[in-house]
Amino acid sequence: MKRKDFLILMYVSIGTALYFFLFVNEEKSFRAFFLTLGISAMYSFFLGAGNGFVNDFLNKKFPWSEETKKRAIISVISLIVVNFILVYFCNYVNFVIYQKAATPAEFFSGKYNFVNWFMINLTLLISAFLHAKGFMEELKKTSKKEVVEQKLIAKSANAQFESLKNQLDPHFLFNSLNVLSSLIDENPKQAQKFTASMSKIYRYVLEQKDKELVTVQDEIDFAKTYCELLKTRFEDSVDFEFNVNENDLTKFVVPLSLQLLLENCIKHNFATSAKPLIIKVFTENDSLCIENNLQAREQLKESAGIGLANIVQRYSLLTKKNVFIEKSYSHFKVKLPVLDLKPILEKPREENENLSYERAHKRVKELKSFYSNLISYLIVNTFLIILNLITSPKHIWFYWSLLGWGIGVLAHGMSVFAIGKSWEDRKIKEIMEKK
Repeated sequence: MKRKDFLILMYVSIGTALYFFLFVNEEKSFRAFFLTLGISAMYSFFLGAGNGFVNDFLNKKFPWSEETKKRAIISVISLIVVNFILVYFCNYVNFVIYQKAATPAEFFSGKYNFVNWFMINLTLLISAFLHAKGFMEELKKTSKKEVVEQKLIAKSANAQFESLKNQLDPHFLFNSLNVLSSLIDENPKQAQKFTASMSKIYRYVLEQKDKELVTVQDEIDFAKTYCELLKTRFEDSVDFEFNVNENDLTKFVVPLSLQLLLENCIKHNFATSAKPLIIKVFTENDSLCIENNLQAREQLKESAGIGLANIVQRYSLLTKKNVFIEKSYSHFKVKLPVLDLKPILEKPREENENLSYERAHKRVKELKSFYSNLISYLIVNTFLIILNLITSPKHIWFYWSLLGWGIGVLAHGMSVFAIGKSWEDRKIKEIMEKK
């Protein structure tokens, strides 16, 4: 038993003992007070600790988050059996052993059935409240754990995406400087032209590298400019063909994907005037394709593998659609998925925080409303039970309030904890997928 639970039971014992000592007991002495305190402590600790032990045991064996229905059924059966045994035990000790108000035969003959029945109902109400509280705590822990996990996944994906994008800047600059270095020796005038063109292209790289997706139109325009840059160096050794469907120009691809793939074509294939390298860019079945005739050159050193691997990883973080690679003895082809909608990895932090606060505020209000309803139900109905049993024990009427209000509390709990709303979630998901 935790220290907090022990203190609560101790306070309940003292409070109950004071009430009976001041308002019920006729004898006002230290001996009478301590005997009353002992009886109160027996009821409080046996009933409280017994129900707490059952709850802890069930939490380990049948957690609410994993087996909710099974746990609910077992909890109801356990509560009835355990409280029945504990109440009969405490009453037996109190009336037979301590007060000696009845013999064992009289106690079990039915003389104390009303007292036992009343105590069992009272403890069941309190136990139900404690189990509901345990269920809520478990639900909050599970929800908090899921939120933390989702945040970690989102932050991890965002960090990975940023890392992949940051590869593009130095990668492009390094390869462009290699080309420029070759041109300076081969053709200084073309090197100057290349430098001017490279500054324009590099501006686009700086503008687009922080974006998750760009339109096909932007990527094609940039690719054409980049192809002109390559033509400056390779002249008639490389030829480019563009055949993109106009309907696909407003769709989205990852930025600088074409530039990386065009660069790979040049890097891994030889190109001469006699055997020109022909690179085709076209759309096909919701894919942007880059195809070249295969004229593989021998690699003097192992490739860093940034280009194609970078594109594949960035797509995997944004969509379930795959990048396809087709290779034959004569051609090499890469298919990039064209996306209709622009996904967002993570909303701005401020917007996320405001939305989270509003949802949390609304959720807290719903929970407070339900708990207020539940506590009022327990207090008022306990009072009505006592009033009914004192004033007219032969005419039981309190169950009308117990049943009617109980249905309302049950319906309120179902709405707050979203029990039975799975069909709504499925329907919303179905409609969103159709949209």
